[in-house]
Amino acid sequence: MNNADFWASLRRIIAEGFTPEGLLKLDCYAEQFISGRLVYQRFSPQEQYGCATGGATNVIASLLAGAEVSTNRGGQATFSDFQRERECATRQEVVIEQWAKKVGIWTDHVESTLPQSLGKQIAEGGEAVVYDHGTTLIKSIGLDYFIQPVFALDRISLHNTYFPETKLMVLGFGRDQQGEFKIIAEQPYIEGQPVNDEDISTFMLQMGFELKNPRNWTYATPEIYLSDMHDENVLRSLKSETLFVIDCDIRINTPELRQGGTRILSTAVEFL
Repeated sequence: MNNADFWASLRRIIAEGFTPEGLLKLDCYAEQFISGRLVYQRFSPQEQYGCATGGATNVIASLLAGAEVSTNRGGQATFSDFQRERECATRQEVVIEQWAKKVGIWTDHVESTLPQSLGKQIAEGGEAVVYDHGTTLIKSIGLDYFIQPVFALDRISLHNTYFPETKLMVLGFGRDQQGEFKIIAEQPYIEGQPVNDEDISTFMLQMGFELKNPRNWTYATPEIYLSDMHDENVLRSLKSETLFVIDCDIRINTPELRQGGTRILSTAVEFL
């Protein structure tokens, strides 16, 4: 199967409404992705592994979102960049919602449903609501920072690549009472204490990141953009000197971000 055949296959699965045969094929693609036999060139090999550690749900949702990104839609010449992005985001949301409902991983009214089933709300940030689930945390992650689901899913895959000790496992998807799309993920609970900006900067430099903007805690390499690295999102373990990143804004660093990025987003796949 070549690149064009793969995306055509995914679009058929979507168009046919996720039949049992289509769902089996999606599971097969996920298994091939996780085992490395399907190479998605949007990611480096390490990032593809990070996507896989987010679970088959993360993998399939990333591919379904990619199918909508790779679709060449006509009649958009008069759209603004924001209109095109919102239209692409809506298509991705609809496709992921249809699939998630078919396989039973969709939650309506997440803000009332999750506390009843998973634990009480303990925190709320700019993009996520956090629930106590004993030894783990459940996060209801919105698209405020990303608009398109594909970029929010990238964020999970990249977080798992660079900060595997606090990896995010995607459990499902849903909407809140305002109709806003949510990714529901699980993360280990880390007991720790905040660290200062100097400690975070040293940690980032050791990882090969360059400080770009201290006002919004932004770091970057030519490959990765990383922001929101402040003292509420990084903890020092109470048992050791290890630093744990529990939350951040992490993206593939493309030239459009204007942070020295060299990556070009690809939708190409290859079967080995």
